[in-house]
Amino acid sequence: MVAYAKLCSCQTQEPLLLSNSLVRSPNYKWWVFSAVALGTFASVINHGSVNVALPTIAEHFGTDLPTVQWVVVAEMLTISALLLPMGRLSDLIGRKPVYVTGLALFGGAAAFAGFSDSITLLVVAKMIQGCGAAMTQGTGMAMITSVFPEHERGKGIGSSMSVVGVGAMIGPVIGGILVGALGWRWVFFINVPIGIIAIAMALLIMDSKRFSQDTQGAHFDWLGAALSTAALVTFLMLVTNGHRAGWTSAPILLGSLAFPAILATFVWWELRAPAPMLDLRLFKNKVFALGVLAGFMSYLGPNSVRFMMPFYLQGVLGMRPSMVGLAILPAAVTMIVMGPLAGRLSDRFGWRKFTVSGLLLAATGVFALSRLTVDSSLVHVIGAMVVQSVGSAMFSSPNSTAIFNAAPASRHGIVSALLSLIRNAANVTGVAVATTIIAATMISMGYAPDLGDIKAADSAGLLSAFVSGFRLTYMTMAGLLLVGAVAALVTARTSEPAESEPASAREASPAD
Repeated sequence: MVAYAKLCSCQTQEPLLLSNSLVRSPNYKWWVFSAVALGTFASVINHGSVNVALPTIAEHFGTDLPTVQWVVVAEMLTISALLLPMGRLSDLIGRKPVYVTGLALFGGAAAFAGFSDSITLLVVAKMIQGCGAAMTQGTGMAMITSVFPEHERGKGIGSSMSVVGVGAMIGPVIGGILVGALGWRWVFFINVPIGIIAIAMALLIMDSKRFSQDTQGAHFDWLGAALSTAALVTFLMLVTNGHRAGWTSAPILLGSLAFPAILATFVWWELRAPAPMLDLRLFKNKVFALGVLAGFMSYLGPNSVRFMMPFYLQGVLGMRPSMVGLAILPAAVTMIVMGPLAGRLSDRFGWRKFTVSGLLLAATGVFALSRLTVDSSLVHVIGAMVVQSVGSAMFSSPNSTAIFNAAPASRHGIVSALLSLIRNAANVTGVAVATTIIAATMISMGYAPDLGDIKAADSAGLLSAFVSGFRLTYMTMAGLLLVGAVAALVTARTSEPAESEPASAREASPAD
């Protein structure tokens, strides 16, 4: 892959490019956006559709839930572990070849997954697909920010959020249709033609020169990549298995000792490496450092909402699965609409006005969810989720814009990967924290923490125990969002505006 990438990056002409006039066109940014958006869309709908297919896959292979979950977990761990190395690699050899190779791996692994005749082969295929997804996620946002001028980055990032929102909304629907009409294997096969189209668009539209930096003499930090991968895998294995194995069990205690040691070694090496994978000097900029912290906190609450809400709607309120999707739809639509709007407004008025208010609004919505009871109305649920979605959308695009503007263009590949990493890590952590709190609450009230029994529960006590843990979970998440709001407030008041906020934003010039 590296050899192919170097060949692509050294070409003086690209015969596959549609035309030079396209590259010089003022609309070229939207052509690039469309190519990146299709790859992003494929990755997002893949997650949603596979989740719907898991029960059918488990039945087909005759396996249990703890085993079949690795179809999702293996890919998630692979993506998180490889995001930083792939982001840095794209900074060194060019983003287009890394992105195209990632699309090829993603589509090829999808075919492999569809033809798998055992759960083991399916998990291996999903790990390979995770490698491809790490390449596309680690480079996609960097390519968008490189073609949108600085005063329009919020617009590009916000539009990208809408693509994620649409994919998240229709992924489960597509998965359900494919599983019902054609079988579970088509949940994977559908990614093959999408991948081929995305590769063709990338080859025809993307000009390698626009997505390459002058990195003469720079080298890939193999040791840093290995240490970051080891640290992330250890952390994610801890948070995903702690509540099952027991937080005081020997493997978890050993991992708890190993993680800080590996992380400290990684920091020590990166500060001394001649060409570090992650330039830790970026964190000297308060806008960058606190923006990353606020971003991590911002993803914890919303993901726990998406994870736990179906259990509440079906088990407590007695809704049918088909109706659960409709109940969640208003919040998803809100994200689709508010993402680009928040990006455009931050381009015009500056990101500082939106990050703090967005997190405060998101915390308000999550706190409202913590007030739910066994007999709350659906209006309460939908209203609180919409408020949370508005707040998250108001925060995400402006915060990402601030982080990118605080970093030099030569580091946008690793920054793109870092933002994807904190989102993935926060998603895993949010699910683990929610599961741990609810399980501990139910056990303390004398009930087994089997969430699968909630839907069939006849015991008022069991439902009450679940709702108590549910409420405590959202109370905790609201508190973490407030911590993120404090970090965002300090970020907004920082006196490092040199690359943190475009001059056009401070002048309140209108966006296109």
